[in-house]
Amino acid sequence: MLLTPVLPFPFISVPGNFPHLKSPSFFLIRSSSSPSMDTNPQPKKVAVCGGGVIGVCTAYFLSKNGASVTLIEQSSVACAASGKAGGFLALDWCDGGPVASLARASFNLHRSLAQELNGSESYGYRPLTTLSVSVTESSSSSSSSPNRTGPIPSWVDGPAKSPRTIGSTDSTAQVHPEMFTKTLLSKAMEDYGVELVIGKAERVVMAEGKTIGVVLEDGRVIGAEAAVLALGPWSKRFSVLGSLFRVYGIKAHSIVLEPKEANRITPHALFLTYYPAQGGKPMDPEVYPRPTGEVYICGMSAQAEVPDDPEQITPVPESINALKRVAASVSSHLVEGEAAVKAEQACILPCSEDDVPIIGEVPGIKGCYVATGHSCWGILNGPATGAAMAELVLDGHASIVDLRRFDPGRFGSALKK
Repeated sequence: MLLTPVLPFPFISVPGNFPHLKSPSFFLIRSSSSPSMDTNPQPKKVAVCGGGVIGVCTAYFLSKNGASVTLIEQSSVACAASGKAGGFLALDWCDGGPVASLARASFNLHRSLAQELNGSESYGYRPLTTLSVSVTESSSSSSSSPNRTGPIPSWVDGPAKSPRTIGSTDSTAQVHPEMFTKTLLSKAMEDYGVELVIGKAERVVMAEGKTIGVVLEDGRVIGAEAAVLALGPWSKRFSVLGSLFRVYGIKAHSIVLEPKEANRITPHALFLTYYPAQGGKPMDPEVYPRPTGEVYICGMSAQAEVPDDPEQITPVPESINALKRVAASVSSHLVEGEAAVKAEQACILPCSEDDVPIIGEVPGIKGCYVATGHSCWGILNGPATGAAMAELVLDGHASIVDLRRFDPGRFGSALKK
């Protein structure tokens, strides 16, 4: 049982008030900001567990709106899917579904955050033209020329056909997800006093039905009046969440290439229908050029077990090789030799049992909140999720997005006693 009733203990102002927290098992990164010494009421203390995009966005908006926030991360910030995702953003691709309002609000928040944080320079924010393209892998060394009757960019010189524009610069954009997450956290630490603790959050502590802190693996306590569990596929670590719903993991593979002629690669995101030379079902890889000169290619996804440590996630060699063949089929600029392979990687995306994010207060536990299950749209929906969670924690309700559809109580399970 991970929620343990205990006697109330004094809340701490910052984790640094505990000298014994500076043990070899974790370290503390402090910002230059310090609490104001005035007669105003003390800010609400919130512990956010999880240093991915959802947790960081939540910490950012909480602290910007006056909360005293401690962000707890087991390994390193953006070490999992938030550092290895594609960073593709779409305004209206979720229209007609339960995530439509969240996606639209978040797309617009990405735009305003990019203006506030100089996103085009600091984390590669830019609008994109997005194409759907069919590619058939050639079994020979030579390949046919693409069909130039459509909007195929010149660098896509493989056997591409049936191009179709599915997103304009008004409706699709991109960020570098790791740089976005770390930029936002740096801003929150420097300007709003967020404290970052590297350590494994083990359980939420409560007294008289209310959250009073989070216990780390080594037994140390971060005092808090509210706790936000933004743990992605690791949500099942907390039995209070596992008793309510199931979050499973989808393992997605990606490679990052650096072409010699990076200036030839235009800002066109490609969603492919890819037919392998050996036959079989078509695949649906995605290609995202980045303003850094890199080209990100992802695909080859399947349900997978979630290891205890995100650093233990390793790619399947066959999946990486398949993505390299996709790259070579799409463009001569992306063939190994013409492009350096900068990364071969995999990450695990958190998916809920009904494929809808889980965002809200945990039933029956005052001050304990959860935000997970965003699947492949975590980077897109991070800002609106964080802003809505901040409103929920500080004001008791969210106004930027109606969170009722995402309520964790929808699964109808009772908490285990």
